[in-house]
Amino acid sequence: MSLPSLALLLDSGAPVVACARPWAQDLLAAYPLAGFIPLRGGWRADRVAVRQALKQAGHQRPRGLLLPDSLSSALAFRFAGIPCSGYRDDGRSLILRWPCRKPKASLHAVQSWHHLARFALQRWQLPIAAPQPDAELQWQAAAQHESLARQALAQAGLQARDFILIAPTAVGLHKGQIKTWPGFDGLSKSLQAQGHTVVMAPPAAEQTAARLAAPSAQCLPPLGLGAFAVLCRLARLVICNDSGVSHLAAAARARQITLFGVTDATRTGPWSNHALRLGRLGAWPSLAEVLTQSMEILDTPLPA
Repeated sequence: MSLPSLALLLDSGAPVVACARPWAQDLLAAYPLAGFIPLRGGWRADRVAVRQALKQAGHQRPRGLLLPDSLSSALAFRFAGIPCSGYRDDGRSLILRWPCRKPKASLHAVQSWHHLARFALQRWQLPIAAPQPDAELQWQAAAQHESLARQALAQAGLQARDFILIAPTAVGLHKGQIKTWPGFDGLSKSLQAQGHTVVMAPPAAEQTAARLAAPSAQCLPPLGLGAFAVLCRLARLVICNDSGVSHLAAAARARQITLFGVTDATRTGPWSNHALRLGRLGAWPSLAEVLTQSMEILDTPLPA
């Protein structure tokens, strides 16, 4: 969901160093970044990592844009000696050089972060290319992403557009509630009964949970995020929880159904014109509803 903000920063002409969790590096492999600093989530360790990396790179007068609202991210950059812009949340006003008030209107995370990036560029007197984020995410795949995804399909005896990709897991809880729709086993069997191939490619840490949730689905080996995003694009349809998979599918502009039951689609749903959102906060969709909508989409020709 940060891709429009990243594009805005890159279009300004200033060198951009991305600081993020290690898994994001593969996803951003095709982007012309001036560097990537992996963060672990502890502000003291992250402070050291940021300070050392920027010192070695020799960037002059670095400035930071903090998309997370956390106090720890602001502390890490402040004590690394980097003045930052970010939202005022979580008591960060005195730590930020350029604090930004959140818009009064309720915005999707894509819009909220894009607003913050525009605010920062204005304060830094740098060019602003796009007043609003595009209606679709424009993720750039690297050559190795395409190669690895197609290799995984070939090894599994599959072809592009001939399979449905499901993602029946979602890490962690949301306000104490399980984020996974309980109907993936029944859905997989129903789709298979209609002659469709149902595939999943969970990360290694989620394979056991995925097999329990959908034991009849064909399970591919784990892929990096970039290759997995390409796999989403190569599928006839992606069916997933409101999770990282939904955003990867949106970034790849894949057809998808995203299932909601404990989260708010208006805030964290996929930023995509190719996504159907089923369910709502407090009410998962029924198996019959998901199956009916899946069949309708599968009967619709794929875009060229």
